Amino acid sequence: MTPADLSRTVVRALRRAVEEGGLPAGTGVPERVVVDRTRPGGVGEYATAVAFQVAKSAGIKPAEAARVIAGLLVDVPGIERVEITGAGFLNFILAERSAAELVREVRERGNRYGFAPDGEIRARVVAEAVQRIVRSQGQGQGQGQGQRQAGAGLRVAPVARRDGDVVAAYGADAAAWAMLTVAPHETPSFSPRLLVQDESANEFFRVRYAYARSRALTVNAARLGFRGEPGAVGEGDGGGALLRALRDYPLVLEAAAHHRAPERLVRHLVELADALLDFQYRVLPAGDEKPSAAHRARLALAEAAGTVLAGGLALLGIDAPDCL
Repeated sequence: MTPADLSRTVVRALRRAVEEGGLPAGTGVPERVVVDRTRPGGVGEYATAVAFQVAKSAGIKPAEAARVIAGLLVDVPGIERVEITGAGFLNFILAERSAAELVREVRERGNRYGFAPDGEIRARVVAEAVQRIVRSQGQGQGQGQGQRQAGAGLRVAPVARRDGDVVAAYGADAAAWAMLTVAPHETPSFSPRLLVQDESANEFFRVRYAYARSRALTVNAARLGFRGEPGAVGEGDGGGALLRALRDYPLVLEAAAHHRAPERLVRHLVELADALLDFQYRVLPAGDEKPSAAHRARLALAEAAGTVLAGGLALLGIDAPDCL
């Protein structure tokens, strides 16, 4: 279960609680539940404060609401345990997904890994209707879900005049990266480092270089006579950081969309690229070593990381070249 799946699962549990009488009729059920990484020292991997929100509309204590919600989540596949802390915080320990399962999902979904699924039919129909109505008034040309313009109310600081024509100076992709690296309300910074072809000095180059390395690993593996196949990859293989970055990607996308914060995706792509560049040296056989199941599994994991890097860059409007 991905963090994004967890958010939707909690919403379904809330609806069920109201339908079955576990929560009072008329209790407000949010369309989306915010699930965050547990803070250091906390319980489990993810947590949500939704019980406080629900308790207010239900007229009960948050701890009581949390107990009702937790009771409907304990048997959900993918959730190993649910614990309540404080006055009503829900904490989740997810069942560990195997490396093979994770890689298979990235392969199957490609650049759409981490994307939320389409909403229910009524939500989609209503959203499309609202969008058409707004457009009939000459507005809403950039809407996402039709509910409101994607950037409505978002304050975006312009490029400083001193920076001049940054696209001409740095190229469209590098300029876009600099603009998206900081929060929209902050002024972006442009530096000659954007043009440096060095992964240690230029994060923009590092992310695209990591993608190019994933493509090179596939080519070199083919020359050695093997292909990537999803399989077991663990901490002992050096894949722990890479697996964690892949598992967190859906949650990062959801948070970036919810907060209108593309810089969150930028930071995560850098983290993912760092993990892949560290991992790449364990992928191919060394010396006279023959390709094994472990090599095939590592290659598949590296390829999955490349897929996610390309998809993340595409969401930012940046090209992912096969070679640099």
